[in-house]
Amino acid sequence: MTHVMKSGALQSDLHRKEGNSSESAVDGNRRRISNPLMFLRRWAANPLQMGSIIPSSQALCLRIARQMRRTSDQYVVELGAGTGVVSKAMLDAGLPPEKLYVVEIVPDMAKHLRDVLPGVNVIEGDARDLAQLLPEHVRGNVGTVVCGVPLVLLPLAEQKKFIDAMDAVAPGVGFLHFSYCITSPLPYQKHHLTAKREEWTPRNFPPASVWRYTPEK
Repeated sequence: MTHVMKSGALQSDLHRKEGNSSESAVDGNRRRISNPLMFLRRWAANPLQMGSIIPSSQALCLRIARQMRRTSDQYVVELGAGTGVVSKAMLDAGLPPEKLYVVEIVPDMAKHLRDVLPGVNVIEGDARDLAQLLPEHVRGNVGTVVCGVPLVLLPLAEQKKFIDAMDAVAPGVGFLHFSYCITSPLPYQKHHLTAKREEWTPRNFPPASVWRYTPEK
């Protein structure tokens, strides 16, 4: 007996398959960008550079992205971009790729970022040299700085080097910093900063917060 599927059922089945295919493609792209194995290898090689054994969750990335502040002509700078999951969330939130500068000190991760983030300005270098790494037209025209460097693991003097570097290219703007600490990961008063926890998500391993630090006025 020949089985005949009604057109409505056929269209529904096709839409379901197309939807599943689209979702699979999105999941596959996310895995390609996050590259957990690369992240784990880099963490094992230098935990102080990574701060976590796995990339940030989508829940955390979305919370970071929605804290972006910029005018249409301003840039966003991300330090310690890792495998690019936060960068991708900011792009998905509407940030034009040419307006994003990411700085990554690990060569193979910088190469990975160039592969998975077409159109984004990827700089391989030390974020403490930010004023020398960014082009002149970007310095002073930055709306948001996202710091993915695990500053909590560094001594006070080293923290200050990163903070000063960010302030040199985004004076008075401050920066976003995500952390797995229950309280502020930075002794902000010692750095003459104000601190506000903008976001928190338990849907990250471990649970994470997004802090906004701004210079004291």
